[in-house]
Amino acid sequence: MRSVGSVEAEEGRGLVGDRYHGSRHRHVTVQSGTALAEAAERLGRPVPPEGTRRNVTLSHGEVPTAPGSLIRIGPVLLEVVRVAAPCRLLDDELGPGAQEALRRRAGSVCRVLGSGTITVGDPITVQAPP
Repeated sequence: MRSVGSVEAEEGRGLVGDRYHGSRHRHVTVQSGTALAEAAERLGRPVPPEGTRRNVTLSHGEVPTAPGSLIRIGPVLLEVVRVAAPCRLLDDELGPGAQEALRRRAGSVCRVLGSGTITVGDPITVQAPP
């Protein structure tokens, strides 16, 4: 994983260049910097955003986990499909206890409902499911 200033999102396909691009539902994973800070406190060491292998990290706040919730990042509309569960490989990558520290803090898996460019600093809005 590497940090970029912007990325193209394609409706129904995901992020251009991502290994899941073109998959049916796992288009984008979104996590929160606030949740990563909580996980780091619990773990006792930093949890770098790229270490979790999520696509997008919001600088603060909560990422909705209820299916059907909508997240707009700049012009791109995402729909939450499910919670992104942390895998046990995180213990190998980030150290023992990382998977447990990230439980309920690992963000959400979303599908792309509207194409556009996601850029660092874009405004974010969240809407609960109807």
